[in-house]
Amino acid sequence: MPEVTLDPADPEAAIAAAAQRCTNWGRWGPQDVHGTLNHITDEDRRHAATLVRSGQTFSLSLPFDMDGPQKGWRRRTNPIHTMLDTGSDAEAGRQGFPHGLGGADDVVTMPLQCSTQWDGLGHIFDHGRAWNDRRAGDVVTSEGDKVTGIETAADLIVGRGVLLDVGRVCGTDGELPDGFAITAEHLQHTITAQGVTAQVGRGDLVCVRTGQLARARRAGWGDYAGGPAPGLSFTTADWIRATDVSGIATDTWGFEVRPNEFHNAFQPLHQVAIPHIGLYIGEMWNLDELAETCAADSRYEFLLTAAPLPVTGAVGAPVNPIAMR
Repeated sequence: MPEVTLDPADPEAAIAAAAQRCTNWGRWGPQDVHGTLNHITDEDRRHAATLVRSGQTFSLSLPFDMDGPQKGWRRRTNPIHTMLDTGSDAEAGRQGFPHGLGGADDVVTMPLQCSTQWDGLGHIFDHGRAWNDRRAGDVVTSEGDKVTGIETAADLIVGRGVLLDVGRVCGTDGELPDGFAITAEHLQHTITAQGVTAQVGRGDLVCVRTGQLARARRAGWGDYAGGPAPGLSFTTADWIRATDVSGIATDTWGFEVRPNEFHNAFQPLHQVAIPHIGLYIGEMWNLDELAETCAADSRYEFLLTAAPLPVTGAVGAPVNPIAMR
C-alpha cells in the first residue's frame, strides 16, 4: 500500500487522490448494485458456518427505544414506540373480537439510521456521483434509492466476521480517546496481537471496537451521536481497498475519526469508501460482550449474519447483527 501523507488544509486533493487509487467503479460491471458485498461467495458463507463451535450467539445491536443515543442532530431522533392495542383494552372488551380473544399491537416511528445500522450505497456521494459512477440524482430521488436501495442487500450480508478490538490492544483500560485516528498500522498491530483468527481478508465483515460505546453507556450518551469520536483514519482507505473486505462496522456513530483529520472537512473517508469503494459501513454496533468472550478464548472469528431491514429504496437501515461462535 502507498504511504499516504495528509495535508490538513487540502481535503479536496486527498479525497480525489484516494478515490482514484481505491476505486472499484466497473469492477463488477456497469450495472452492479452490490459493491463490496460481491466479495462474499457462497463458499465463504459455507466456511463461515464451520466457525460455529459452541453455538453461543451475541446480538450486536443497541436497544431501539427512547433512551437511545440520538439528540436531534440532523433531525435524527430516538425511536418512538406507541401501543395501538393493550392488555387493558383486551380486558375491557373494547377490541371487538369474538369469543374472548384479545391482543396487543404497536407501531414504531424512527429515522432509519438512529441506532445500530448499515449505511447503504446510496447514502453518500462524491461531487454528485454515486456508487459505480452514476449520477446521484438518477440514483436517489424523492421516491428513494431506485438503484442501490438497501433491499438489494437483504440476503447478502452473511459471512465470516472478524473482531478487531483496537480499544483493548491500543487503548487505555480497553478504550480509545475521542479524536484517536486508527491507522492501518493500528489495525495490523491489533491483528498481530490477537493472533491467527484475527487475520483479515477478502469477503470478511470486520467489526472494529474502539470502546467509545462502553464509555458512553457508562457515563451517559452526551455527544455520542454526532460528536467527537475515535475512528478510522482517512488513510485506511487504501487498507480497505487492498484487503477487499465486504463491510466494516464500528461501535461509534460515524465510523471514521471525529474531528476529521482535515480542516473544514466532514466525513471524508465516507466520501471515498461508499461511492468509490462500494463499502457497506455499519455504525453504533454493540461489540462489548462479544469482545469479552473473544478475549477470553483468543478466538476472534465467527459467523456473522447482519441483514438490514429491507425498506424499499432506503439509503440505510436498522440491523440486529448476530455473531455466532
